[in-house]
Amino acid sequence: MQPLTPADVQAALDQLNTGIQIRFFENSTATSQQAADNIGCELGQIVKSLAFIIDEKPIIVLASGDQRVDDKKLAAIYNVGRKKVKTASPEQCIEIYGYAPGGVPPLAHRTPGLSIYIDDSLKRYEQLYAAGGAHNAIFPITLVQLEQITHGQFADVAKGD
Repeated sequence: MQPLTPADVQAALDQLNTGIQIRFFENSTATSQQAADNIGCELGQIVKSLAFIIDEKPIIVLASGDQRVDDKKLAAIYNVGRKKVKTASPEQCIEIYGYAPGGVPPLAHRTPGLSIYIDDSLKRYEQLYAAGGAHNAIFPITLVQLEQITHGQFADVAKGD
């Protein structure tokens, strides 16, 4: 199965009349640190789109680049045991979400209607940066726009200290 591309993400952004343009970098932006280094922003301003399968249901968690997601908190949302929370494999990322790990965007997924959770830690920032569908594609987005375009719900899913 072929992965979707940044053109698919840009088309979705255009359809929503966001005015947002994907930016491409010569260097990889696949990890949060690489993305922050390329953009010149704080690590926490990077939106990680993390693909999970919970009790066979695919979801997306949008988390801050400086946070780790707590699988116990995700399990609690779905009222299942922690062992039912799995990170999607690279094959599942392409098959279900449409993109390879490191390039999964917060929108324009292959499977429509995925549940999307936005970690509360992103509320620290107004300006954010999200993956644009490839390992070197990123787009700027505000927290308000992120909530609007993803229809995501805020949740506390980051690991505590």
